[in-house]
Amino acid sequence: SYRQPLGVCGGIAPFNFPAMIPLWMFPLAIATGNTYVLKPSERVPGTMVKLCELADQAGFPAGTLNVVHGTHDCVNFLCDAPEIRALSFVGSNQAGEHIWNRGGKAGKRMQINMAAKNHAAILPDASRAHVTDSLVGAAFGAAGQRCMALSTVVCVGETSEWMSDVADKAAALKVGAGSDPSTDVGPLISPAAKQRVEGLIQSAVDEGATILLDGRGCRPEGAPEGNFVGPTIITGVKPHMRCYREEIFGPVLVCMEASSLQEAIQIINANRWANGSAVFTASGSSAREFQNRIHAGNVGINVPIPVPLPFFSFTGAKGSMLGDLHFYGKEGVQFFTKPKTVTANWTPDAAAGVRTAMPILGSK
Repeated sequence: SYRQPLGVCGGIAPFNFPAMIPLWMFPLAIATGNTYVLKPSERVPGTMVKLCELADQAGFPAGTLNVVHGTHDCVNFLCDAPEIRALSFVGSNQAGEHIWNRGGKAGKRMQINMAAKNHAAILPDASRAHVTDSLVGAAFGAAGQRCMALSTVVCVGETSEWMSDVADKAAALKVGAGSDPSTDVGPLISPAAKQRVEGLIQSAVDEGATILLDGRGCRPEGAPEGNFVGPTIITGVKPHMRCYREEIFGPVLVCMEASSLQEAIQIINANRWANGSAVFTASGSSAREFQNRIHAGNVGINVPIPVPLPFFSFTGAKGSMLGDLHFYGKEGVQFFTKPKTVTANWTPDAAAGVRTAMPILGSK
């Protein structure tokens, strides 16, 4: 048995990592013998064009890597085109489920990475300083616009008191334009995204949560009309609240409480998404219990954003992933290839005559 390329493969990439996520897709597809058609987000079309220029300079054969630009009609074309044998997608649940259903009807192999609500369980034996720095960086970096953003913390016991340290450090982050090298938190992608994030913050207030740090109304110097929301921390969050049920995709950290590690695991596993989860602890046995019982596909132990290295696979699970073969790593190779098994006989026995029984290896 060996594996062969599928033929033509396609990808649909989001706005938030316009280079990294296409690089999850087309290099491995082409390395395994396929050609590729990629649709970048219409909000950031230029990065993929630059990657194509670099691929051309590197010697990619003409026609190996192709780019199409557009919105809904372009997505539907990639789903429907019979020449495209496999399709990769990273983005929202709404778009992902549409692509899964439409591409599935066309008989395509698909890997669909979607929304997330990534959790961290904080145990009292963890390093308070390390937890503080980790939460600030993982929750507010990239303005929270990443599918592995640490958007929810489950404080076990006394660790809920540590959120004041997190708020102090988060308040010191500089919000501003990405062109400023000193900026820590940049803008959201659009005015609509800003409106949605601020609406989810207000919904938390309306449902009885407490705003420990409020980033609404942020007007940084030099860009007062930009799509900015500053770091925001919401405490007293319950599972029924909208700010917990929905992916916020902004610089917002929601905080829940649990009395034990076991309760924290129950809270996390009850969530419909399962991209990543982390535990902060000094206990090896607690870490082992967490990694064995948690449903998330990417698990961190004292690591806030457990994105696997490229020789592993990005193993999102539950409502965060449709398909059974994940991005990059060994599973990525399997996704872009198909198995073929060859049975040969180079010493045929002409005197054996006709055999109507199933051949058995090694039989005379």
